[in-house]
Amino acid sequence: MTGSEIREKFLKFFEERGHQILPSASLIPHNDPSILWTAAGMVPFKPFFTGQATPEFKRVTTCQKCLRTPDIDEVGKTARHHTFFEMLGNFSFGDYFKEEAIPWAWEFVTEVLKLPKEKLWITIYKDDDEAFEIWNKKVGIPEEKIVRMGKDTNFWEIGVGPCGPCSEIYIDLGEERGCGSPDCAVGCDCDRFLEIWNLVFIQFFRDEEGNYSPLKNKGIDTGMGLERVASVLQNVPTNFDTDLLRDIMEYTSSLVKVKYGDNKEVDLALKVIADHTRAITFAIGDGALPSNEGRGYVIRRLLRRAVRFGRVLGMEDTFLYKVAGAVIDKMSDAYPELKEKQDHILKIIRIEEERFLETLSQGTEILNQLMDEAKAAGKTEISGEDAFRLYDTYGFPLELTKEIAGEQGLNVDEDGFTKSLEEQRQRAREARQETEYLSERGAMYKALREEYGETTFVGYGRLTAEANVLAVIKDNLQELSAEAGEEVEIILDVTPCYPESGGQVADHAFITAKDCRVEIYSAFKPVENFIVHRGKIISGVLRRHDKVKVEVDAGRRKETARNHSATHLVHKALKEVLGEHVNQAGSLVEPDRLRFDFTHYTSLSPEEIQKVEDIVNDVVLANLPVEVIETTLSKAKSMGAMALFDGKYGQSVRVVKMGDFSLELCGGTHVTSTSEIGLFKIVSESSVGSGLRRIEAVTGRGVLKYLAAAEEQLNQIAGLVKASPHETVKKVHALQGKVKEMENELEKLRNKLSKQQVAGIINQARDINGIKVLAAVVEAKDMDSLRSIADIMRDKLGSGIVVLGAQIDEKANLVAAATKDVVERGIHSGRAVKEVAKIVGGGGGGRPDMAQAGGKDPSKLQEAMDKAYKVIEEQLKN
Repeated sequence: MTGSEIREKFLKFFEERGHQILPSASLIPHNDPSILWTAAGMVPFKPFFTGQATPEFKRVTTCQKCLRTPDIDEVGKTARHHTFFEMLGNFSFGDYFKEEAIPWAWEFVTEVLKLPKEKLWITIYKDDDEAFEIWNKKVGIPEEKIVRMGKDTNFWEIGVGPCGPCSEIYIDLGEERGCGSPDCAVGCDCDRFLEIWNLVFIQFFRDEEGNYSPLKNKGIDTGMGLERVASVLQNVPTNFDTDLLRDIMEYTSSLVKVKYGDNKEVDLALKVIADHTRAITFAIGDGALPSNEGRGYVIRRLLRRAVRFGRVLGMEDTFLYKVAGAVIDKMSDAYPELKEKQDHILKIIRIEEERFLETLSQGTEILNQLMDEAKAAGKTEISGEDAFRLYDTYGFPLELTKEIAGEQGLNVDEDGFTKSLEEQRQRAREARQETEYLSERGAMYKALREEYGETTFVGYGRLTAEANVLAVIKDNLQELSAEAGEEVEIILDVTPCYPESGGQVADHAFITAKDCRVEIYSAFKPVENFIVHRGKIISGVLRRHDKVKVEVDAGRRKETARNHSATHLVHKALKEVLGEHVNQAGSLVEPDRLRFDFTHYTSLSPEEIQKVEDIVNDVVLANLPVEVIETTLSKAKSMGAMALFDGKYGQSVRVVKMGDFSLELCGGTHVTSTSEIGLFKIVSESSVGSGLRRIEAVTGRGVLKYLAAAEEQLNQIAGLVKASPHETVKKVHALQGKVKEMENELEKLRNKLSKQQVAGIINQARDINGIKVLAAVVEAKDMDSLRSIADIMRDKLGSGIVVLGAQIDEKANLVAAATKDVVERGIHSGRAVKEVAKIVGGGGGGRPDMAQAGGKDPSKLQEAMDKAYKVIEEQLKN
């Protein structure tokens, strides 16, 4: 049975039992900053289990793409470890429970997958008698094949929040796959007993003190690894030998002209490349981009690791993007979005791969320098710290460092490398914090919503509302009242205040009662449909149960709406100008500006920026109606609406339609016609990461302010160059020509002075053990000039070493240059200048023949030059 057939049979089985089949959510978790990746099938449904959101469907089944990286170094070495994998699951949100979940699981594995019953084992939590009764009495599993296990393996919880016991289905793969121990049994770490399905019974709530209380609405969360069960059904020893990964490895084998199964080192490389390429292909398809932090760093690390294993197979050029193409061909039947985004995915991978190959080239230069220094010092080994720096900074694998160093007769301190690597891992472990389902404050807000109910938001249609004060919170505690000067959080039954969400900032407002006035400067939504107002009591006393009036700052709301509507127009305009690969990667909508991040590979040309601006302004002037349509997610997508985030399964979504130009899912506030935006002006375009660009822009009055400031600046420049504003450019060009002429004349004078300076100093050279040594303080405008003077003096000496110092921009700058013959006698410019730089409070280094350094204390330059003679003398003694 192929992986695709297993996936289809699982989803169909649960669909026939009343489950809604939902597409896999994005690998990038929706609205959950606590985790980097979707690492399990339940992650998209976390708000439903915590009670933060209400599901549209009570029964759901999915095949969820997942990404985990804690065991990245084990990928390819074991039969089961992956970074990317697929998790089959069925879920119940307050509907069915153990009575249904357990028999269905048994029915699927024995009657649909037709796994032999005699080889199956069951584990349950040690105190879960209810699960035991169902497995034993209802399903008919013999008592001796039901294993009770402890909390560490069979009780699922993550800090504060819903939790519960687990029951797992294992299959016995035979004694030949075991460890040989007479104690080998279910739970052993060997490969004999393989867990294929985990059923989690969410029936308790754990509070901050560690107390467990029964949940009113119990839940089911199950997970079956597709790759694992495929390996069982296809009777292969590892997940990599299933059709899900084997086809990708076969493609890579044909690409690099190697054969899988002939060599362990080759097999490991093929497995890592297949696994990592699946991960980066899906992650980039879901909007992740390589960078130096967060999930972007994970993608970069996986890609570079795959490229390094490609070098093990002899691949010197870019190849990974081709393997990604094979991944897309293999997986696009189940995940059609891969085909839709293929050009974007492959281009990002190829660009990143090319950049990494350049980085590897830089690493080679650094290694060559390290080898030169080691040999000049009479050493036979590259230090472990240096080898690790090459690995960590330049992506240089230890094996490559050893290979290149070995060609030069040098060893590598592998123990030192291992020590540095372990130190870094330890730092990472210490920095890693356990993620909790709900923080203490989160649990507080959930309890408040359960006590007071959901907030009725009326802010789409009006900016004022009459409301009742349900709660007044100070320092995380409910109070009966708050007085003038105190900062509070306020819960109302009704509000027109838009809470910060989707990149749009919160409304500002005033809450007034008969003897009280409160300034609201923030509103947020800690749990679904529950809005908290944060503000300061300006006058009087605010009491719980007060009847109040809420008035949103209308001007601020209007300016924010202009900018929010403009982001939709920018998104569509960018797609028209640059291509369909453009997708929103983030935004910030404030009253005075908008920021829009999007996927693209290069900076925009002035012409492209102008085109985007023109398209947006044309739509603004067209006075298109802006309509809001409330519908279901599936209907919205069928309408062609752009979804900025995957994985949101609510009861309804809002679609914002701007004529026939733009159609997007959005929960923000907008203008009623495009003409209300007024004007649109892009003020900057920049990079915020590899393959990620940012546009900042203004609308309405913001454009008028921007143009007024630009006009004022132009008038000031015109005054400085003594020209009218419309002749300023012509006048500046003329002045630039004069400045260029003067700079050329100045450079000629500097060169003349440099030669005179050289002639006056060259005779100061000293003879140290038969080598000419010259150390002097000179004048230079910049580092290039200083190096040029050093080159001239070295050439004038004919044989020897020159050490020069100069004050440039209030700092000390140093250069050392040596002729080839004195380098062979033991002179090393890099080590010399490094020692000399200590005198001026700095550091530096370089090659034996040329090096440079800097320091913060130019007053000690002459002292540094005096030190140079002593340093050279010491080098010659050694």
